[in-house]
Amino acid sequence: MMSTLLMKIQVKLYASLSEHMPDGRPPHEGAVLDLPDGTSPHTLIDHLDIPRELAHLILLNGVYIDPEDRDRPVLKDGDVFAVWPPIAGG
Repeated sequence: MMSTLLMKIQVKLYASLSEHMPDGRPPHEGAVLDLPDGTSPHTLIDHLDIPRELAHLILLNGVYIDPEDRDRPVLKDGDVFAVWPPIAGG
Protein backbone atom coordinates (compact mmCIF):
# COMPACT_ATOMS: atom_id res chain seq x y z
CA MET A 1 0.00 0.00 0.00
CA MET A 2 1.43 3.34 -1.06
CA SER A 3 0.99 6.37 1.20
CA THR A 4 0.54 9.91 -0.01
CA LEU A 5 2.75 12.52 1.58
CA LEU A 6 0.82 15.49 2.88
CA MET A 7 1.94 19.04 3.39
CA LYS A 8 0.34 21.79 5.47
CA ILE A 9 -0.39 25.01 3.58
CA GLN A 10 -1.85 28.12 5.20
CA VAL A 11 -4.46 29.68 2.90
CA LYS A 12 -5.61 33.30 3.08
CA LEU A 13 -8.36 34.59 0.80
CA TYR A 14 -9.16 38.28 0.52
CA ALA A 15 -12.05 40.55 -0.52
CA SER A 16 -14.87 38.70 -2.31
CA LEU A 17 -12.89 35.42 -2.23
CA SER A 18 -13.25 35.20 1.56
CA GLU A 19 -16.55 33.37 1.07
CA HIS A 20 -14.47 30.39 -0.14
CA MET A 21 -12.56 30.08 3.17
CA PRO A 22 -12.72 26.54 4.55
CA ASP A 23 -14.73 26.12 7.76
CA GLY A 24 -15.91 29.74 7.61
CA ARG A 25 -12.64 30.99 9.07
CA PRO A 26 -11.83 34.72 8.97
CA PRO A 27 -9.65 35.42 5.91
CA HIS A 28 -7.00 37.32 7.88
CA GLU A 29 -6.40 34.27 10.11
CA GLY A 30 -6.24 31.86 7.25
CA ALA A 31 -6.88 28.14 7.29
CA VAL A 32 -4.30 25.38 7.35
CA LEU A 33 -5.03 22.66 4.80
CA ASP A 34 -3.45 19.24 4.42
CA LEU A 35 -2.70 18.81 0.74
CA PRO A 36 -0.95 16.09 -1.26
CA ASP A 37 2.71 16.74 -1.99
CA GLY A 38 3.04 18.13 -5.50
CA THR A 39 -0.09 20.30 -5.38
CA SER A 40 0.08 23.26 -7.77
CA PRO A 41 -1.47 26.70 -7.18
CA HIS A 42 -4.17 25.98 -9.77
CA THR A 43 -4.97 22.64 -8.11
CA LEU A 44 -5.40 24.44 -4.78
CA ILE A 45 -7.58 27.15 -6.39
CA ASP A 46 -9.75 24.40 -7.91
CA HIS A 47 -9.92 22.59 -4.55
CA LEU A 48 -11.29 25.78 -2.95
CA ASP A 49 -13.95 26.11 -5.71
CA ILE A 50 -12.58 29.47 -6.81
CA PRO A 51 -12.97 30.20 -10.53
CA ARG A 52 -9.42 30.61 -11.87
CA GLU A 53 -10.25 33.94 -13.51
CA LEU A 54 -11.10 35.31 -10.04
CA ALA A 55 -7.70 34.30 -8.60
CA HIS A 56 -6.01 37.40 -9.97
CA LEU A 57 -3.17 38.06 -7.52
CA ILE A 58 -1.55 34.98 -5.96
CA LEU A 59 1.29 35.29 -3.46
CA LEU A 60 3.32 32.38 -2.13
CA ASN A 61 5.14 33.41 1.05
CA GLY A 62 4.71 37.01 -0.06
CA VAL A 63 6.10 36.45 -3.57
CA TYR A 64 3.91 36.89 -6.66
CA ILE A 65 3.29 33.73 -8.72
CA ASP A 66 3.18 34.46 -12.45
CA PRO A 67 0.18 32.95 -14.27
CA GLU A 68 2.48 30.71 -16.36
CA ASP A 69 3.86 29.16 -13.13
CA ARG A 70 0.49 28.34 -11.55
CA ASP A 71 0.34 24.78 -12.93
CA ARG A 72 3.75 23.87 -11.49
CA PRO A 73 3.99 22.03 -8.16
CA VAL A 74 5.71 24.93 -6.34
CA LEU A 75 3.89 24.54 -3.00
CA LYS A 76 5.92 23.20 -0.07
CA ASP A 77 5.05 22.21 3.49
CA GLY A 78 4.62 25.30 5.67
CA ASP A 79 3.94 27.75 2.83
CA VAL A 80 1.50 30.66 3.09
CA PHE A 81 -0.74 30.97 0.02
CA ALA A 82 -2.71 34.21 -0.39
CA VAL A 83 -5.19 35.10 -3.13
CA TRP A 84 -6.92 38.35 -4.15
CA PRO A 85 -9.57 38.84 -6.83
CA PRO A 86 -9.30 41.48 -9.57
CA ILE A 87 -9.90 44.88 -7.99
CA ALA A 88 -11.46 47.76 -9.91
CA GLY A 89 -10.98 51.31 -8.86
CA GLY A 90 -9.76 54.66 -9.84
